[in-house]
Amino acid sequence: MVNSKQKGARFERTLAKIFRDEGYDGARRTQQYCGATEESSDVVGLPYIHVEAKHYKKQAFSYDWIDQAKRDAKDDKIPVVFHKTDNHEILVTMTLEDWFKLYREFEAGFSL
Repeated sequence: MVNSKQKGARFERTLAKIFRDEGYDGARRTQQYCGATEESSDVVGLPYIHVEAKHYKKQAFSYDWIDQAKRDAKDDKIPVVFHKTDNHEILVTMTLEDWFKLYREFEAGFSL
């Protein structure tokens, strides 16, 4: 179990670094233990996005993950699951409704 927690923490730190490398300088892993944080997102720093991070050895995506992200998301943030398995790239999962919200914003930027 400890090894699993360490892997999860390592993945959260990796995501925070990727976000910073992409220009989101305030990205960081949140404090996750003992209820010591008001932040329920695993990593903060992406505006409007609630981050749920999952790294498993072999397990495929679980709908429980998106359910957890939806339950935990606050302040109208879009619940998104960043997940990966060993030796594979990071994938991003969200509901179709939320994907269209983002896509419409993306598309609107091109019509200006």
